[in-house]
Amino acid sequence: MKKMVYLAVYEGISDWEYGYVLAHINSPDFQANPNAYGIQTVGKSKHPIRTKGGVSILPDLELNELNPEDGAMFILCGSDHAATGGIDDFVRVAKQLLEQGVFIAAICGATAALAKHGLLNNIPHTSNAKEYLEMTGYAGGKYYVEKPAVSSEAIITASGIEPVAFAVEIFKKLNIYSDDVLDAWITLFEHKDIKGFYELMESGSK
Repeated sequence: MKKMVYLAVYEGISDWEYGYVLAHINSPDFQANPNAYGIQTVGKSKHPIRTKGGVSILPDLELNELNPEDGAMFILCGSDHAATGGIDDFVRVAKQLLEQGVFIAAICGATAALAKHGLLNNIPHTSNAKEYLEMTGYAGGKYYVEKPAVSSEAIITASGIEPVAFAVEIFKKLNIYSDDVLDAWITLFEHKDIKGFYELMESGSK
C-alpha cells in the first residue's frame, strides 16, 4: 500500500515551491520503488483554493481527515500570509503528525510558521534569511544554517528561492531514487548541466 505525501494547500500558496517535488514523486520514471508513494492535497475544507499563480486546487482531504498511519510526509509552502498566522491550523496538525512519525517539509514562509510554533528551536534549519525567522521571536537562532535547504532528523526547511534544493532533500528523506539517479537529477536540475539528462536516460535503460 502506498504511503501518502500530503501537500497542504491554502489561499495564495506559492506554486513554484512544490512543483519539482510533486511532479517527480508522481512520476515513476527512474524511481527505486515506483509504487511507494502517492500524493494528496489537504485543505481546511474541500472548497477550492486559488494559488499565487491563480490556479484553482480542489483539496483531496480536509485537515481533520488526515491519518498519520497513511502518511510519510506533510509539505507546507509559502503564501502571502504563511508567516503571519495564515497557516497556523496547518502547523498545529503538522506538530501532531511529527509526534506520530510523519516527516515535515517547509519552505519559505512556512518555515516562519514552524519557527513561531517552536518547531525549529532545537534542530538545524534554514529559511529565506536568519533575520526573517528572528522576526517570529523564536529561540532557535543558534541552529540556523546558511544553506538553500537543510534536513534534520524529521524536519526539512528551505529558502523560498530554492525549490530544487527543497526537492532534493525530500527525495533523500523518502529514498525516492538510488544514489546514482539522484546525482544525475541534481546535475540536471540543480547544476543545469545537460550531462545529467543523459545520465538519467542511461539509468532508465538499465
